[in-house]
Amino acid sequence: MSHLYFVRHGQTVWNVENKICGATDSPLTDVGRQQAYDTANEILRQNIKADYIIYSPLSRARDTALIISEVTGIMAREEPRLIEQHFGVYEGTPRDGARFQESKKQFATNYEGGESMLKLCQRIYNVLDDVLSDSEHTYILVAHNGIARAVHSYFNDLTNDDYAAFGIKNCEVKKYEW
Repeated sequence: MSHLYFVRHGQTVWNVENKICGATDSPLTDVGRQQAYDTANEILRQNIKADYIIYSPLSRARDTALIISEVTGIMAREEPRLIEQHFGVYEGTPRDGARFQESKKQFATNYEGGESMLKLCQRIYNVLDDVLSDSEHTYILVAHNGIARAVHSYFNDLTNDDYAAFGIKNCEVKKYEW
């Protein structure tokens, strides 16, 4: 049986402010940096073995991945396709905004100035297809909550509501097997 791990980046300034980050680059807070160190140490404590870390180019994921790499010794490289979904006009707005929550239900429609859920999933499924075709290595993907939804949907059947509601905490480690 093969597996991979997914880690969401540490806490960001906009997470604290309850704003949608999306493709906007919101930096880690001091708490977010500490979460990354704690996650790296937890990876060591649990004896999680991985060959590579691949990460989103946004600084919050990059910085999280590089901290994990530094502590664990796992080689890390950027994967541009892991960039967070572009939420268009909703970036920087409240995460719980009524219009945004309604727009999240429209999977085939691009967010105004952004990217649709279907296009996001195509991009992430292509990354996962590439990772899964490398059966000799184990990967840790470090990215974003929107990417976590797409990854989770790759391995699990979800309703649209389940997909929209799925999320993981900052620096949570999730294992997927196939």
